[in-house]
Amino acid sequence: MRKGSTGRLLLPVHQAPIEKEEPGGRRFWAAARQFGAISCFALLAACAVGPDYQTPGLDLPAKWSNTTRQTPPAAPQLADWWLKLGDPDLDLLIEEAVKGNLDVRTAKAKIREARATYRQTGATLYPAVDGSGQAIRSKSASSGGSSSSVSNLFQAGLDASWELDLFGGNRRSVEAARYGLDAADEELRASLLTLIGDVADNYVQARGYQARIALAQSTARSQRETARLTKTKYDAGATSAVDVANAEGQASSTEANIPTLRTAYAEAVHRLSVLTGREPAALTKRLEKSRRIPKPAIRTAVGVPAHVLLARPDVRLAERQLAQATAKIGEAQAARYPAVSLTGSIATSAVKPGDLAKNSSISWSFGPTLSVPIFNAGELAAAVDVSKAQRDQYFLAYKAAVLGALEDVENALVGLSQEGRRVKSLDASVAAYKKASDFSNSLYRSGEVSFLDVLDAERSLYSAEDSRIQSRVQVVSYYIALNKALGGGWDGEVDSSTPEVADQNDGPRLALGKKK
Repeated sequence: MRKGSTGRLLLPVHQAPIEKEEPGGRRFWAAARQFGAISCFALLAACAVGPDYQTPGLDLPAKWSNTTRQTPPAAPQLADWWLKLGDPDLDLLIEEAVKGNLDVRTAKAKIREARATYRQTGATLYPAVDGSGQAIRSKSASSGGSSSSVSNLFQAGLDASWELDLFGGNRRSVEAARYGLDAADEELRASLLTLIGDVADNYVQARGYQARIALAQSTARSQRETARLTKTKYDAGATSAVDVANAEGQASSTEANIPTLRTAYAEAVHRLSVLTGREPAALTKRLEKSRRIPKPAIRTAVGVPAHVLLARPDVRLAERQLAQATAKIGEAQAARYPAVSLTGSIATSAVKPGDLAKNSSISWSFGPTLSVPIFNAGELAAAVDVSKAQRDQYFLAYKAAVLGALEDVENALVGLSQEGRRVKSLDASVAAYKKASDFSNSLYRSGEVSFLDVLDAERSLYSAEDSRIQSRVQVVSYYIALNKALGGGWDGEVDSSTPEVADQNDGPRLALGKKK
């Protein structure tokens, strides 16, 4: 097989003479047996140059730094972790997102590409056989042109070639393709992990904005009622115009928060719609009815740092990419060594199609071909250096992925723990400010405190209640982040064999799935 690579000189080592053979082709089959014997011997003697991949050893801490005495020491239970939030709407949205998200569908298409590349690369390990056929009708005339004859000629043949891969360049290429397929699988898992986390987080944010909008509306109504009563007292001469202005100003200030919160809520709903593969406003009516903010369990088992290497798909993806880059070093090194190919052909010709397999002339040829890179101005050596430098980059990327994973877990642990404490403090704050607001209103009616004390108590109560809602949302966000950081994703079945696009007469369309 001719490589045609720059700088390679093709040298015929042995070329058997082309011989005529009687019908039956006994010599051809003898040559074929010789071909197989030489091939088997060559394969037994073959070796693969380049480094054999070994999973890097990493020094990991024995335990997490930000766990507490209450943190369960068991291995994390990551399967369907979002079900523990107890929200059926969220569960359904995640299922819909897994089926319809475009990033996930892209990752599934990449898996099909990697599978096809693996099959394509694996074909280089086997012989290639091409068939040919030809029919010729010709006419010849005598020198005087007085007579002519018409003749037919039918020809058929087979050409075969097989690169022996003595130094394992093709096998390293297949190895790299297999690692690439593994990487594509991990990329799909990483896409699902990110998707589920984003859906859960945006859903919780949306529910949080709904709660904050409801709080702002109820507080504004109460403040408007206070402003109305203050105006009534002012008309009766029992209070000043300053109190009326302050009361109306505080109500307006609270109402001013509502449009901002509505905008943030709409953005969260739009993101949820797009994550599920729909247009932005698709889920607006479906989510307009407010629901409670999901409440997670603060005590979550996190295991040990070594679990992250097994569960995090981005870490596993980086490790598979490192393995693929390592295999490519051997592929580049093999290109610097001689390549041997076995080639053979057989052809038959006859004047009638029916005689091709019987009364016909048969010719055949067989012999190895050696390709030796003699001079290429350092091109092949540079290719090896390129592959080694790329391997180094993927090794560093793997280390960075591991460190990033550890950082994500530690950040989520400390955030979940501290935000849980903050919620408890805000609960106490809201209770205290509620008493202060009730007392100030009572004392104001009896004339013992000024109206500014009432306004300050109401403002503090609203701020504490709003902060408590935000903190509760943040607790759930840290819970989501912790499960993502530990590697919790989708464990259900995902069909990556069906094409994502269906070709139609009016253009490509997203495939709807397998027909039942």
